[in-house]
Amino acid sequence: MLKYLVDVNLPYYFSVWKGEEFIHQREIDPLMSDSLIWQYAKENNLTIITKDADFSDRILFHTPPPRIIHIKYGNLKMNEFYRLILNNWENICELSQDYKLVRVFKDRVEAIN
Repeated sequence: MLKYLVDVNLPYYFSVWKGEEFIHQREIDPLMSDSLIWQYAKENNLTIITKDADFSDRILFHTPPPRIIHIKYGNLKMNEFYRLILNNWENICELSQDYKLVRVFKDRVEAIN
């Protein structure tokens, strides 16, 4: 059962989001507009995982679905990005079940309802 839609601006080959709960935008349409991504996630009750601030801003004025996990690491080497995600992923997923927006920073995770 799908739970998460990984935005095209995030790595496709990450073991963290491989499995039956995840679909990468690349598998649907890599050229989808933000509006179409939003609509797809809404219709399928998915949480969007993204680095795009547009989704983070948009959810503040809407009620889920979708929910948003906004990764705000900035530019990092891929191995550091992966390590940070891996170390926090369980907590991030738990928060995203109860909050419409989870913002993920290098030094903290914030949840907004």
